[in-house]
Amino acid sequence: MKKTGGLFVPLLLTLALCAGCGGASGGGAPIRLEAGGRVFSLRLEDNETARAFEAMLPMTLEMSDLNANEKYCYLRSPLPSKPEAVGTIRAGDVLLFGEDCVVVFYKSFSTSYRYTRIGRVEDAAALESAFGSGNVTVSFGH
Repeated sequence: MKKTGGLFVPLLLTLALCAGCGGASGGGAPIRLEAGGRVFSLRLEDNETARAFEAMLPMTLEMSDLNANEKYCYLRSPLPSKPEAVGTIRAGDVLLFGEDCVVVFYKSFSTSYRYTRIGRVEDAAALESAFGSGNVTVSFGH
């Protein structure tokens, strides 16, 4: 049988290149966020920041409270960032402030600050009670 060239090689190349497609970021499998004895699902954004954050997992952070609406922790290493004016923060948003401060919001409000999106907790209704007041230990993992 004679090969005709045309479609065969490009099709194999396309299949080989796509074999690694579809990682956990950007709508894939959620990340586990554990706090206050509860487990939440965190969907990561499809961006460089979320991929760099995911590469650090598993990770446990001692997060401090700020303004009775968020928990934050400074990382030892910076993450890639592309801050944008988010306008409204929703309970469950996980954002990066600057290049090294991870923030998990447990209340919704308007803001003029700029953040880079990391992800969003899918069922954020119980975040506030799980976080409590003051510092909280938060674990992120698969």
